Amino acid sequence: MSRFLQLHLLTFYPPSNVNRDDTGNPKTANVGGVTRLRISSQALKRAWRTSEIFSSALAGHMGQRTQRLGNEIRQHLLEKGLDEKRSLAIARDIAGIYGKVKAEKDANSTYTEQLVFISPAEREAAFAMADRLAAGEKIDLAKEKDALLYRTDTAADIALFGRMLASEPSYNREAAVQVAHAITTHRVTVEDDYYTAIDDLKRPEEDAGAGFLSEAGFGSGVFYLYLCVNRELLRKNLGDADESGVMETALGALVEAAATVAPSGKQNSFAALARAQYVLAERGNAQPRTLAGAFARPVAGTDLMAGSIAALRTFRGELARVYGAGIDAECELETARKDSATLADIAAFCRS
Repeated sequence: MSRFLQLHLLTFYPPSNVNRDDTGNPKTANVGGVTRLRISSQALKRAWRTSEIFSSALAGHMGQRTQRLGNEIRQHLLEKGLDEKRSLAIARDIAGIYGKVKAEKDANSTYTEQLVFISPAEREAAFAMADRLAAGEKIDLAKEKDALLYRTDTAADIALFGRMLASEPSYNREAAVQVAHAITTHRVTVEDDYYTAIDDLKRPEEDAGAGFLSEAGFGSGVFYLYLCVNRELLRKNLGDADESGVMETALGALVEAAATVAPSGKQNSFAALARAQYVLAERGNAQPRTLAGAFARPVAGTDLMAGSIAALRTFRGELARVYGAGIDAECELETARKDSATLADIAAFCRS
């Protein structure tokens, strides 16, 4: 099995604002001396992880990122008839294993200070431990961490994207997938949409002013996205679950989501539900490399997608000539070509 799986995608987004900065405008980056639109890797991973593709393909193998595990334990114990004081104490004790809990005087005193990424197995273990404590068992939770926190399990999204536990770093999970910020292959201009909202009950004889007015930034372009999967690390993160085919399913879901799922920002206003028009999947054992350098000089012209594909292929060939191909196998999807691979072909290639 080749150690690395690399994905290169080119996706055209129409006027949209799928990932905003602190001012509400589309995120940007200065690359090659010009402004590019940018979609953060965090926004992309969140969109993929919460997509129907992931939830359907990986049902039962998805973690939860939450501050509220303690509150769910408290509710569970209350429903089983335990009194409020004891339920609260047990919930805080168990939640404290996963992260620092908020102060007792806080309205949400069972919440952890930080979001915690927990697997289905860890969640189940936490509830089982709560039941044991509620039944009167004397348990030193500090000595039972391995019963509540796991270093490998069946949570495919944790295995893919990793997790960090500030209070228990030995249970961190290194991400098996590296995801770059997607950037446009060309220069862009962020534009402003000046819009108004009209009061339906305003009478004609009243002033002609709007009930609300504002501005919203937007932009459009061809985005290059790069992902690299360390398949050996993914297998290690999944542990015994790898034998049940979770790894192959996760890889198939990942490539399908990367090619078809867009972040949710301003989608009701722009409907920028884009799909990749070019996907290159590569397997190999050599040091991975991004092909973002193909776009250090911004692509120009009227057909930005064709220009971007050509620039990527040229740059890839230049790297291969100097450093060697470093690739054992590849699969290429290009929607403009009739002899192109399909998304199903790409997914099968990534799973193999």
